[in-house]
Amino acid sequence: MNHTKHHHAHLLVKNSREIVIEGPVPAALLQDLVMHPDLDAFRRPHEQQEALIQISELPEGRIVIAREQDTIIGYVTFHYPDEMERWSEGNMKDLIELGAIEVADDYRSYGIGRALIQHAFVHEQMEEYIVFTTEYYWHWDLKGSGLTVWDYRKMMERLMKTVDMVWYATDDPEICAHPANCLMVRIGSKVPLASKEQFDHVRFKQRYMY
Repeated sequence: MNHTKHHHAHLLVKNSREIVIEGPVPAALLQDLVMHPDLDAFRRPHEQQEALIQISELPEGRIVIAREQDTIIGYVTFHYPDEMERWSEGNMKDLIELGAIEVADDYRSYGIGRALIQHAFVHEQMEEYIVFTTEYYWHWDLKGSGLTVWDYRKMMERLMKTVDMVWYATDDPEICAHPANCLMVRIGSKVPLASKEQFDHVRFKQRYMY
């Protein structure tokens, strides 16, 4: 499959701060930037920067960033699902995971998360893909946000719905482990019926749940 990547950028001005939203960004650009020290939700900032560089070098990998001058203050990643997870079992070339989204604490009221995700879907770049995200409550910053688990889930649903990602049922054990966990999916307009049916088989291992 030809994973076309059209880099583009736009400016977001918030409280006199000029924030550049751009991507998919190449590894060379990521190497020239620095990570905000608050971007530590998944690993230490310099380790996360290295992970972003590695993803950007994958044929299907896409990184969209928010930066203030030369400092990355937010990012979202897209890549094939981990080979250890059920979502890779169908070996689908048009199934892409929205793997992580993170915004530095001081910028969370600026709508950057929404801007990052919406930027990733402009110019029909994702219309040939089924894009999914698995939301697990244990990854959520409940303490920092001050939200309950249910309010946080509502916030994530609202965020994903800005790019038409909607809730999908599944019998995946990790998602079923807690009622707040969920699978959200966007099926591009150019995805063939065969891929949609194959995705249904990946979502459900128990036939009676169809």
